[in-house]
Amino acid sequence: MIEIQAQSNVPTEYGQFKMVAFSESSDDWMPHLAIIADKTDFSQTVNVRFHSECITGEVFHSNKCECGQQLDAAMRYIDEHGGIIIYLRQEGRNIGIINKLKAYALQEKGFDTVEANLRLGLPVDDRDFGIAIEILNLLKVKSVNLITNNPLKIKAIEESNISLKSRIPLQIAATKESKNYLNVKKNYFGHYLDDEK
Repeated sequence: MIEIQAQSNVPTEYGQFKMVAFSESSDDWMPHLAIIADKTDFSQTVNVRFHSECITGEVFHSNKCECGQQLDAAMRYIDEHGGIIIYLRQEGRNIGIINKLKAYALQEKGFDTVEANLRLGLPVDDRDFGIAIEILNLLKVKSVNLITNNPLKIKAIEESNISLKSRIPLQIAATKESKNYLNVKKNYFGHYLDDEK
């Protein structure tokens, strides 16, 4: 069972947030995190995003995905409206950075993101959103507006004890490098993405 291991206020360029680390052990160097906006009202429906770690997009600003831009947009949104980002340490849809870079190398040879994972003998998406539900329960969140385009995240809420009030889209314009990736998200994974974006 995960539990709160540490928490502190963290000022950022987007606003003031409380960061809470969740793990089974205080020795864990890679805990899941909740980033909670100052104005969040836990007695009301809470704006929530489940966001999986993406070091290439968030730290190094890769154009192959929109993950870093989504995280930035979500932080701006919850700073303005209140809410929580559940930051899950599930790099590369939970295949890890080494396998992610191997998949990138295959993509350079013409494989899409799904084909590359399968060629490496890996699942196309091995993330566990049940961890995010555990964190919301520990924070005593009862109902959410989910900031997502991903139907699997919606399903995770719908199958939990938490009420889903609405979905808030979070769509980032494609770059020439991310266009194929976003097409796979839409056509293979069923993400709610508009063609014109």
